[in-house]
Amino acid sequence: MDKIFIRDLALRCIIGIYPEERREKQDIVINVEMHCDLRKAGRSDDLNDTVNYKAVKKAILKLVEESGFQLIESLAENIADLALADDKIQQVVVTIDKPGALRFAKSSAVEIVRSRV
Repeated sequence: MDKIFIRDLALRCIIGIYPEERREKQDIVINVEMHCDLRKAGRSDDLNDTVNYKAVKKAILKLVEESGFQLIESLAENIADLALADDKIQQVVVTIDKPGALRFAKSSAVEIVRSRV
């Protein structure tokens, strides 16, 4: 299966369960791997035959900016649902890093894999 990536999308949002995490926006880094068949787009050179990753990125930005999730797992699940709304995407892998969440660690992270049912 072919893949389209959105890599290292650095955003800020309210995320976390502790009061101090709910007061100020924190840094997160999102990576999205979208599995799809790109043969038709490769032959036609037409945006309509592929996943519009700019539109996916804009939808992620809107979701994150309006979010107030407690868990990065919940945010990842919502991003996966958003990606799978495009019927060209058969599977999505979403990774979210939360830099600085753990002392002495570069980041904590969650990765989920969701497929079209």
